[in-house]
Amino acid sequence: MRLRAQASPGGNRSHPSCAQDAKCRGQIVLRPSIEGHAKTAGLQAWRAAEGLPENRRGRIQDRGNVRGAMNSGESKGTVAGLIQLARPRQWVKNVFVFAPLVFAREFTNPASIKLSLLAFVLFCVASSACYIVNDLHDVERDRRHPTKRLSRPLAAGRVSRGAALSLLGVILAGLVLTAVFQPYVMAVIAGYLALNIAYTFVLKHQPVLDIFSIAIGFVLRIWAGAVVIDVPLSGWMQITTLCLALYLAAVKRRQELLGSGSDGREVLEKYSPALIERYAEMSATGALVFYSLFVMSANQALTATIPLVIFGLFRYWYVVERLGGGESPTDALLSDLPLLATAVAWIAVCGIVLYSS
Repeated sequence: MRLRAQASPGGNRSHPSCAQDAKCRGQIVLRPSIEGHAKTAGLQAWRAAEGLPENRRGRIQDRGNVRGAMNSGESKGTVAGLIQLARPRQWVKNVFVFAPLVFAREFTNPASIKLSLLAFVLFCVASSACYIVNDLHDVERDRRHPTKRLSRPLAAGRVSRGAALSLLGVILAGLVLTAVFQPYVMAVIAGYLALNIAYTFVLKHQPVLDIFSIAIGFVLRIWAGAVVIDVPLSGWMQITTLCLALYLAAVKRRQELLGSGSDGREVLEKYSPALIERYAEMSATGALVFYSLFVMSANQALTATIPLVIFGLFRYWYVVERLGGGESPTDALLSDLPLLATAVAWIAVCGIVLYSS
């Protein structure tokens, strides 16, 4: 009995170390449960604040919301890619459409302004169609190009071939419908489309012809500008535009040749930097001479714009030679403040002179 009595208090008494172990074990067992309940309560509170259901169906709904958000992001990415595929930055080239409006002094006529704006928009749409056709045709080559593989949506995989074809179909359908209301200007644009399709598949692989194809596209722009407002087109304006466009195209080929060699274009194998530089110099000289003759025959006061043209040609060549621009004439113009200011000053002087005379 003594032993039992002694054992009994001993059995009921907890050893300090044992009690501490039990306490630790209790903490180890209970802490995850407490933390789990806290996390669950916090999650429930968050879900209640967000208005989300608490059951498993809600979790499935959450996954659906995430997928929906991802699909929405992909849709936005596709739309952005389609806009980039249309190359709206290149639409600045279509301002050549307004040249007949300015030099024919029709810029004070509201009806002529509206028609010129219409021609500008139509050329923007048509040029976007040409860019889409070109990118569809050159997608594999663009993927091997150091910069185009990232900048071209089709080559970079941001736009699918089907989406590009759908956009092209919509654009062409719109142009066909417009031909009913503006048949004459659309005839010029049809020639522009035919030229660019021939350029994409044949002409851009032929030396010299590739440069002239680009230049003729600019001549067609000013031709459309004259047709839409029904004014005669000056021969001096046509030859000046041709020479200026040849200069820009030759510089573009030079920069492509120096930048990526013949990897970007097969035709570059048939050029040399020295040859293209001669083309550029001849074209720039021709543009300056013919422009001077044009303005002196049209309006003597316009000779004030000749120094601006000379400075613009010099500055553009500086941007090409020292700043590495020129592969995209549009980017060179928009990225260089002195060059852009010169273009704005030329437009302003021409407008003031022609309006006051």
